[in-house]
Amino acid sequence: MSTELLSPAGTLKSMRYAFAYGADAVYAGQPRYSLRVRNNEFNRMEVLAEAVKEAHGQGKQFYLASNLSPHNDKIRTYLRDLEPVIEMQPDALIMSDPGLIMLVRDKWPDMPIHLSVQANAVNYATVKFWHRQGIERVILSRELSLDEIEEIRQRCPEMELEVFVHGALCIAYSGRCLLSGYMTHRDSNQGACTNSCRWEYNTHEAKEDETGNLIAVDSGPKASVYDPKAAGANSDSSEIAMLLQERSRPGEYMPAYEDEHGTYIMNSKDLRAVQHVDRLVKMGIHSLKIEGRTKSHYYVGRTAQVYRQAIDNAMANKPFDMNLMTELEHLANRGYTEGFYRRHVPSEYQNYDSGNPNNHQQFVGEATAYDAANGWLSIDVKNRFETGSQLELITPQGNLRFTLDAIENQKGQSVDAAPGSGHQVKIPMPADIALPEDGGYAMLMRYL
Repeated sequence: MSTELLSPAGTLKSMRYAFAYGADAVYAGQPRYSLRVRNNEFNRMEVLAEAVKEAHGQGKQFYLASNLSPHNDKIRTYLRDLEPVIEMQPDALIMSDPGLIMLVRDKWPDMPIHLSVQANAVNYATVKFWHRQGIERVILSRELSLDEIEEIRQRCPEMELEVFVHGALCIAYSGRCLLSGYMTHRDSNQGACTNSCRWEYNTHEAKEDETGNLIAVDSGPKASVYDPKAAGANSDSSEIAMLLQERSRPGEYMPAYEDEHGTYIMNSKDLRAVQHVDRLVKMGIHSLKIEGRTKSHYYVGRTAQVYRQAIDNAMANKPFDMNLMTELEHLANRGYTEGFYRRHVPSEYQNYDSGNPNNHQQFVGEATAYDAANGWLSIDVKNRFETGSQLELITPQGNLRFTLDAIENQKGQSVDAAPGSGHQVKIPMPADIALPEDGGYAMLMRYL
């Protein structure tokens, strides 16, 4: 069995980069009914239809996430809104709600359904249950260890299994979080998560006033108070270590409780499991999934390139290449963890110091054309770079590090720098790489 590499696609451009860099399939969100409704170019039905057609034209798979937890108002409109999508013939729907699954099975019994990670499948009995309901693939919860996944694989040979190997992790159980809805009235389970767990929070020493409310001692007499009784919390002030205040919400405080086991706040590190691809492939996992439908085409292409190489190496029984872990360090990240695949102490999961510690490379441009006769590559500039910069050219055929010795502007004049976003420049191709005339999805990085 060949293991599928499944990449995210929030835009048509991201889908194209995913396929160019080695993905076998992509997943996108159904308008109004997926968990990333705010960032989804496929809200335009004509773009969605074009994407499905283009994927199939390349012999690739296109899956559509329809995985929110719907309230009654969305149940009433679901089948009506899904019908034109079914006509586009996506390869599967990714679903979590039993009611919606029932409606789809009744109306379109031949439509393949993949069980979303939102359904929280963590044991082999659950997988067998969903197999009886006609589900073709189960996306296992992120909370499982490698040993648990392998046991499910052995006990459920009839079911396709999919696992996440890269991307953001939630502080909630496979994404079932209420923090965004509580703070911003945007429900993460309805596709409107604001990633409140990633925001910057300041800590304040707290004291209890004569009425039992908690007051931030360093915030002055007009500071808001937190009433633990009204909030249903334990009012024992000895268990309160501090109050948290989000940067853009001055005067609004949330308690952080601490007991003999410590205190756990929010910002999870990102998942990076490329080092476990070999074992996942060998145990027979059908699909390895990268998270990130709101991420850039650069992220999609770069992660696809790395995990494609890891899968190919595993299929060829080659030893793991540690350089693949280094390649992923070049992406913006919150620090990496391998999640629950192996057990760690809790501090391994959390990044308390910064939101994005990447300081290795910066995405500075993408190729828009290649003049093979003259050996010049046209670049749509994203960030400033200069002659003398240490750069890396990322291409589907391979990557090349080099020192830039020349830049030309659109008039063919020699310049010292590409100023930044919105500019178009040309650079000499650093080596003989067979790129097509349109630039072949090549991307340019600057070492920091």
